[in-house]
Amino acid sequence: MTTDTIGRTASASGGVTYQTVDDSYFEQRQLKRHAGLFTLWMMGVGAVVAGEYSGWNIGLSQGGFGGMLAATVIIGGMYVLLCSSIGEMSAALPHTGGAYSFSRTALGPWGGFTTGLAENIEFVLAPGANMFFMSSYLAAIFGTPAEFLPVWWVVGYAVMLGLSMRGLELSMRVVTWITVAAILVLVFFYVVAIPHVDFVKYALNIGVGADGAAVKLDDGGGSWLPFGFTGVMLALPFGVYMFLAVEQLPLTAEEAKNPTRDMPRALILSIVTLIALALGVLFFSAAIPNGSFAMGQSGEPLLDGFRTIFGDSWAKLLASVAVLGLAASFFAGSFASGRNIYSLSRAGYLPTALSVTNARTQTPNIALAAGSGFALAVLLVVWFLGGKDNVAFMGGFLVSMIVFAGMVSYILQSIAYLRLKALYPNIARPFVSPFGRAGAVIVIAVCVLTLAYQFFDPLYRWAAVAAAAWYLTGLAYFAFYRRHRLVLSPEEEFAVSGGERGRPVGETA
Repeated sequence: MTTDTIGRTASASGGVTYQTVDDSYFEQRQLKRHAGLFTLWMMGVGAVVAGEYSGWNIGLSQGGFGGMLAATVIIGGMYVLLCSSIGEMSAALPHTGGAYSFSRTALGPWGGFTTGLAENIEFVLAPGANMFFMSSYLAAIFGTPAEFLPVWWVVGYAVMLGLSMRGLELSMRVVTWITVAAILVLVFFYVVAIPHVDFVKYALNIGVGADGAAVKLDDGGGSWLPFGFTGVMLALPFGVYMFLAVEQLPLTAEEAKNPTRDMPRALILSIVTLIALALGVLFFSAAIPNGSFAMGQSGEPLLDGFRTIFGDSWAKLLASVAVLGLAASFFAGSFASGRNIYSLSRAGYLPTALSVTNARTQTPNIALAAGSGFALAVLLVVWFLGGKDNVAFMGGFLVSMIVFAGMVSYILQSIAYLRLKALYPNIARPFVSPFGRAGAVIVIAVCVLTLAYQFFDPLYRWAAVAAAAWYLTGLAYFAFYRRHRLVLSPEEEFAVSGGERGRPVGETA
């Protein structure tokens, strides 16, 4: 048994030991509660809305319109189940650790860190990918050459960090209203696209050539599923990209005014909003001139949709508008990356200096800077390894790594949900998932299927190797060093006390 100077006692179970800390340790790592339901809802949508602007459309070339539609429905349904399970866990364990917190309580320190590390890969890279896609739009606006893209990445991260230094309350307010604007841009696109819709001619204009590759059918009228069931499966990862990262919302638990009430509601509102936006952008992008075939090849699908309707003369203005969605997800995702690093650092899984917050604004600026720096490093490595010569390769590689980490995280969180049901049947659950254990089992099945089919893509296999290397490095660091230097943070104290202690400051049972 080890005891720290503020009276917390914990067993060094699971092969870990805890450092002794005093009151000042947590005084230097405080967060401020300021987010209500609407802010949480918009943060959830904002974290993902870039997926409706870029990336998803590649699924059209993999499965045709019908295949991508089926993939969107399957994955959207899976996220409803996942968000319901996460909503139950986040209300019962309202810590900023999110997925790490759930798995730490249910699966022990190794399970907690493994889950937190999967989220770390996802949340560090997701805003990086959004910044990469956004830089393409910015290059179109300002006429900068392709080799200038890394400069846009540095500028974007500098702006984000500068905003965060003013305090996360202001940052969240900015993200909230950028997200509202991004949603309105999508709705505007749906409205102006209506007069141009010819579903059969444009949405069904993908056929299969003699070599098995997609070909354009000039008059449309093709099959809903030109690549059959395999096409649906291959489109699943791109369906994931339309919803990926909504699960980051529980990372704001210690900044929410009433997380036990608002977090589950915000999660459900967010995923329902995103499903409606995803179905709208899929239908209207595919059903207007140029259609599914062209959209499946596009690097800027929303911008190309606007060009179809308004012409090239409006391109720069439309690109400026399209940046809103990417910016919303970039900012929201970067803040999630910082919170993930903050929570793992506060508990000692990462160097504890990373979780020190600003004394005035109570913002985890060091964690934010660390996540940003690592994301920039990964972007530059992929850029110089081949991205500068093949922008499509770079985008696909980043998306594949993010989806890999996301699926692993979802599987572990669903297992944690099942274990929490069994191990802690009596802890307070202000919200209970209406889908229960069956919902978690379905999530696991869909995630395993998505991972399995991704290995048909050679690019994905290399991305999986890169993500696995990240994973193994992190696990080795924990095994040989950090597991003997943990700290009884709220997440850890909740876990080792069986839920009797460890609720965050300002939160009541």
